Amino acid sequence: MELRDFFAENPSAALAFSGGVDSSYLLYAAMKYGKDIKAYYINTAFQPAFELKDAIDVAAHVGANMMVVELDVLKDNKLMENTPERCYFCKYVIFNTMIKLAAADGYKLVIDGTNASDDAGDRAGMRALNELMVRSPLRECGLTKDMIRKLSREAGLPTWNKPAYACLATRIPSGRSISAELLEKVEKAEDAMFALGFTDFRVRVEGDAARLQLPLPQMPAALEKRDAILGGLKQYFPVVLLDMETR
Repeated sequence: MELRDFFAENPSAALAFSGGVDSSYLLYAAMKYGKDIKAYYINTAFQPAFELKDAIDVAAHVGANMMVVELDVLKDNKLMENTPERCYFCKYVIFNTMIKLAAADGYKLVIDGTNASDDAGDRAGMRALNELMVRSPLRECGLTKDMIRKLSREAGLPTWNKPAYACLATRIPSGRSISAELLEKVEKAEDAMFALGFTDFRVRVEGDAARLQLPLPQMPAALEKRDAILGGLKQYFPVVLLDMETR
């Protein structure tokens, strides 16, 4: 099945939209082939501010209707406890919220940007999507990440080469409680790294330290910009570590 066929069979849908590579291409295709598609961006403390900006820009680029929904995940104790099941609880809360909003807007079908490269397995987040009967057209149509990037480039989407970016909560080790303060420190530390020209990296929390994970090609730049990195990150973490296990 191709996306054209999927949207011919399902001309009305609510799309969980993040502004990333996958959901952006799905929104583009939905607008191209669909008849009644609405994007929902669920904004939480787990997402950096630039993700919302990117989502707004892409929605405007493809002429889509997008709703921004504010969701206070910090009030959910199951999420803040940060157990190994955090991703399940997070996906369930986010998508359950969206399903209710979509139903109120007249949409029976909710779709997301999971692609054919994503390992479904028993991943906690995937379980939540399956339980809530969220469909993943990219996965159903056999579209891998590489294929989506190629198609996005051909479509002129600004996200075609956007690095993958997991939510801020993934920077905090399982078992350590999540707080608004800790999320803010991580976001600001990563903003400092972006400002220095780094991409596709992670600033992970390890005790009181920030542990940098960088792609191998960016390691020389990290050494060259050592002082600038320390100056940027030590505002938020007293210790900065460079992880030699590259991303």
